[in-house]
Amino acid sequence: MKDRAARIRTGTLPKAPQVSEDPRIHADLAHLRSLEGPARGLSFLPRQPARSVLNGRHASRLRGRGLNFEELRDYLPGDDVRSIDWKVTARTGRPHVRVMTEERDRPALLVVDQRMSMFFGTRRAMKSVTAAEAAAMAAFRILDQGDRVGGIVFGDALLAEIRPQRSRAALNRFLTALSEANGLLHAEAPNTEPIGLTQVLRAVARIASRNHLIVVLSDFDGTDAETDRIVSALARHNDLILVPVTDPSAGELPAGMRLVVTDGTLQAEIDTSTTATRQALAEMSTGRLAELFDWQRRFGVPILPLSAGEETLPQLRRLLGLGPR
Repeated sequence: MKDRAARIRTGTLPKAPQVSEDPRIHADLAHLRSLEGPARGLSFLPRQPARSVLNGRHASRLRGRGLNFEELRDYLPGDDVRSIDWKVTARTGRPHVRVMTEERDRPALLVVDQRMSMFFGTRRAMKSVTAAEAAAMAAFRILDQGDRVGGIVFGDALLAEIRPQRSRAALNRFLTALSEANGLLHAEAPNTEPIGLTQVLRAVARIASRNHLIVVLSDFDGTDAETDRIVSALARHNDLILVPVTDPSAGELPAGMRLVVTDGTLQAEIDTSTTATRQALAEMSTGRLAELFDWQRRFGVPILPLSAGEETLPQLRRLLGLGPR
């Protein structure tokens, strides 16, 4: 697995056979690079429009860049009294202020799910494509606003890490890893035990110990009790944004259909003519979303839900409080 991840980072992994050129099914490198222009206007800075999901309840606000201590000096007329260091003032008998400067940039980590569970779509595109497009646009905007950008791209049997850097080269490595991982998704892909979300979040915690912007784009399949604990820790020390990617069929499964589903080895038939079957499938999807909204309630984590049934850019603009383009 490590060998494959390294080859994805360097772009030396051979392309998977039968990869579709349809951008709704596979997001190649050229398509991801073409999203730089359309993404202009998006912002992941702390100052958000009034209608932005990231500017809602206080607990969901982005904390933004941190502050660095620069110097301790005598108080001068015009200084903000809130910057007075009262302990030093009491010790010296003269008013002193702490001078702080805003950090020049804030590292961002984009965590993108490209497992086989994401290779599904009934309308506009595959969930994997929607996640890849949103991640690419976010990467372009984060670098453009002066912050470091990196990412973790994970599939069923790979996990590629790109450390945050303020460089175009790091952005290109991230897009390359994303396009290569997306290209490995196809109907004849070997059936393997997928990487669990908890394992991925452990890697996130190792890279982003604190003061990072972390954006997780996934269908959040395969969570457990440890996932809850790691999400809590990440949210305490970083700005964590969850982007659940769903397909419209999850809540609107039509009646009277006989569906054949497969994992590449075994297959099963699902009859949607019964109310119980449709209800069970709907509850599986809503239960996953309910867990995310529970994290939002308990940890103050903002959620930006995306649907694979709509164009990605208009959804992001709407969620970030921007008008139609």
